[in-house]
Amino acid sequence: MEKSADTNYKVYEDYLDSKVTSMDLFYLKSRALARKLVEHGHKGTVVNREEFEDKSASQAAETVKNNTLFYRSRPVTLSCAGKELRDDFLKALAEREEANRSGRMNSLVFIRDQNPRGQEVSGYIDLAHRLRSQDFDIYFSGKKKLMPGRSDLCYYNWKTQVSTSNSSPNFEVIYDDTSGLVFKNKRDKKTVNVDPDSGPGEDSSRTVLQSDLYIHVVIYDHFIRTF
Repeated sequence: MEKSADTNYKVYEDYLDSKVTSMDLFYLKSRALARKLVEHGHKGTVVNREEFEDKSASQAAETVKNNTLFYRSRPVTLSCAGKELRDDFLKALAEREEANRSGRMNSLVFIRDQNPRGQEVSGYIDLAHRLRSQDFDIYFSGKKKLMPGRSDLCYYNWKTQVSTSNSSPNFEVIYDDTSGLVFKNKRDKKTVNVDPDSGPGEDSSRTVLQSDLYIHVVIYDHFIRTF
């Protein structure tokens, strides 16, 4: 048996093709048949499909781990740095910025407030995703208020009754028959329950904040375990 497979090949068929010659294809007239001959050891010892996939999975997991460690070890530029924060909500965001940017935490922010048109809106925001896709200087400096929008996880306009929901890079939106609205973290597959009468779930916490800027604010923190 071959000691190690070249896991540079994305799929097992590509690995088999690397051992198929043009002469094989000329005589056999079938790439599938040529692959079978290779797989069954007629052209020398080869790694079987199960071993190849195990090695590929292990290599992929190691790559993800290394990339995650590299990303987390990089210096993180914080938008809240040097800002004078007086509102408790902005202070809470600042406390969570580094952990959300580095991937150690994924926070959900529930906001209920009035939009610039005076309409009451509410929704859930994937904080880590927003931090990566927007410049938060405008929020921490007080130039603009962080508000839920139609592209966030959940959004509802109480006047127009417009309602939207979208999965994000970190969370999947799930409407569960028994638990109601829950958010499934895509990294560890655990759910965050936002029902105030229930616990938030494993590795999660719920923080209700008093804010001078908003009618109602709640932050759900989901902590990502590393093994």
